[in-house]
Amino acid sequence: MPATLRPATVEDLPAINAIYNHYVEHSTCTYQTVPSTAQERQDWFDAHGPEHPVIVAEENDTIIGWGSLSRFHPRQAYCHSVEDSVYLHHEHQGKGIGSLILGELIVLAKKIGHHTVLGGIDADQAGSIALHAKFGFVKVSHLKEVGHKHGRWLDVLWMQKML
Repeated sequence: MPATLRPATVEDLPAINAIYNHYVEHSTCTYQTVPSTAQERQDWFDAHGPEHPVIVAEENDTIIGWGSLSRFHPRQAYCHSVEDSVYLHHEHQGKGIGSLILGELIVLAKKIGHHTVLGGIDADQAGSIALHAKFGFVKVSHLKEVGHKHGRWLDVLWMQKML
C-alpha cells in the first residue's frame, strides 16, 4: 500500500518525535543537539494550527515521515512567510515520500494564503537541497559557520519559494 498523507494528531507525536530525534542524534539536518522530550513535542504541536499545519505520511498504519509549516519569525509583519520542515524515517529515504510531503505543504501554504515558503538547510544536506530545488525553491542566502554540531562548524543555506 503506497504512502498516504493526512493531518497529524496528538496520537502521532511519539512517532514524529522518534523520527526527529534520530536526526538530532545522527545528522546535521537539524541543528538541535539534545533530543526533544514528549512535552517539548506537545508544546511544538500546540503552537501549530490551521495556519501552520503538521502532516504525516503513513504506510501500512505506520508513520514514515512528517512535515510542517511553521512561523518564519515571531514579528507580525512576517505572518505570511512560513518555514517548511520535512523529516522521513531513516529507513524510508529515497522512495519519493519527501516529495509527497513537500508538495502537499506547498499546496497547503497556497490554500492558507501564505506568500512564501522558506527552508533553512544545512549546506551538506544535498538531498534536502535537491528536494527543494525540484519544487522551485531558489537559494537566497548562504550563512557560513553559524551552527556547531558533531565537533564541526556548519553552514546554512536558505532556500525560498514564492507562492
